[in-house]
Amino acid sequence: MNFKAKVLLTVACLFLIPTFSQQKETDSSTVKQDKRLYLNLDIASRYLWRGQCWGGDYIAVQPTVEFSIVPRLTLGFWATTNFKRDYFYPDGVSAYKGYQEIDFYLYYQLSDFLQFQLWDYYWPSVSKVEGVNNNYFNYGPDGSKTVDAMLYFDFSEGYRYPFNATISTLIAGNDFRYDANGENHKRNFTTYLELGYTFTFFENSSRKYLQDIEVSPVVGAVLNNEAAYYTYADYDKVSWVNLGVSTTKTLSLGGDVSMPITLSYTHNGAVKNTEIFGKNFVVATLSLSY
Repeated sequence: MNFKAKVLLTVACLFLIPTFSQQKETDSSTVKQDKRLYLNLDIASRYLWRGQCWGGDYIAVQPTVEFSIVPRLTLGFWATTNFKRDYFYPDGVSAYKGYQEIDFYLYYQLSDFLQFQLWDYYWPSVSKVEGVNNNYFNYGPDGSKTVDAMLYFDFSEGYRYPFNATISTLIAGNDFRYDANGENHKRNFTTYLELGYTFTFFENSSRKYLQDIEVSPVVGAVLNNEAAYYTYADYDKVSWVNLGVSTTKTLSLGGDVSMPITLSYTHNGAVKNTEIFGKNFVVATLSLSY
């Protein structure tokens, strides 16, 4: 049974205008050298990852903990839950009402603009489901684990054009395609590309509440979705699942504590398989960061 997993990998094509980045994404990918521990708590109006809606239209709580082992290497933990205990909607088919995920990851800074990321996604069903094995160490076809290897390019600091790009390929876990008889599973290496840009407005405004408002367009596509890992996407062609824009204003609460507020719009441009939750999403996110 193939369904979702999570966060980021992109290189690209031309874009229009991003989405709640982590909204997976955790796009805050630069190694923090001024302190070793980073804490964040997101409260989002719904969980959306690369145009994939997980857990329906319910509020999601998403903690992040990162620890810098050395200046170039960071280990992290990310999780999400909407606290719903019913896995399916009342029709018994439409998934997923209740959703939870626990991810461990590492970042390694290869250069000032290039980062390697390795994510271990674990999305156990909130209740027992036939054909699904929630064993944490099960990376097989009936498991709830996936490993995502990413290259993340970030030119937002010190470069003239503040764009970012992600190339993401699933290298282990439940990412298999099957023959016409539903047999002979083979690893699909599902690959996702994303390109984003960040505009900063009102940097010199005398009104503090207007200063440093960021607007971030994004374009993301899954190239080979034969394994149907991206459930709400096309399975037989390049699928433009993540077209959007987000606006963020970060408020300082004193000391090292800040409160980013983000409003995002995402359009899933897939031709098929978007009937359950639709193609257009507006997500509001309130964060507390330390």
